[in-house]
Amino acid sequence: MSQGYAIELYFDPALENQVLKAWNVLARRQISTQLIEIESRPHITLFSSPIIEPAKLESIIKSSASKQEPLPLSFSTIGSFCNDNNALFLAPTPSVSLLQFQSMLCEAIKKEGIDLAEEYRAENWIPYCAVAQEVPKTRMAEAFCVLRELKLPVSGYAMDIGLVEYSPVREQFSFALGNSVEA
Repeated sequence: MSQGYAIELYFDPALENQVLKAWNVLARRQISTQLIEIESRPHITLFSSPIIEPAKLESIIKSSASKQEPLPLSFSTIGSFCNDNNALFLAPTPSVSLLQFQSMLCEAIKKEGIDLAEEYRAENWIPYCAVAQEVPKTRMAEAFCVLRELKLPVSGYAMDIGLVEYSPVREQFSFALGNSVEA
């Protein structure tokens, strides 16, 4: 299991519950339980690194959160990456505000001398919310069918941003968007 840190964007309670519903249905059907087991929370990853000093990121994240109002999100697509992880995700309809926020955050991280992995550079970043990992290949079609029952799009807002250590997931700190007070 991999180790590292990630900056995650969290949803309003109603949107979070829609994603948790998908996780729970997949778990009940014994298709995928990993996200529940590692104690993750529904999110979009904005940045991740295997090695980082959390204290270096706290002021960047707090400042970014205070400058950004909650972001509207509409998950309209079910997808899967072509890798051995057999992960399924919900993808939001990309919005200028979401893409600009991630880009601004990563620029601030780069200014601190922290390297960005290719996948988090603005021109490569793909926003998504994981709903299943390590799905057996023989059950991928069934997992897609389960997710199609979600009646997409599911919409809501990104309300908070936080830093987590993984795995298992342990939140280091989080801040509400549009507010300089800790969430």
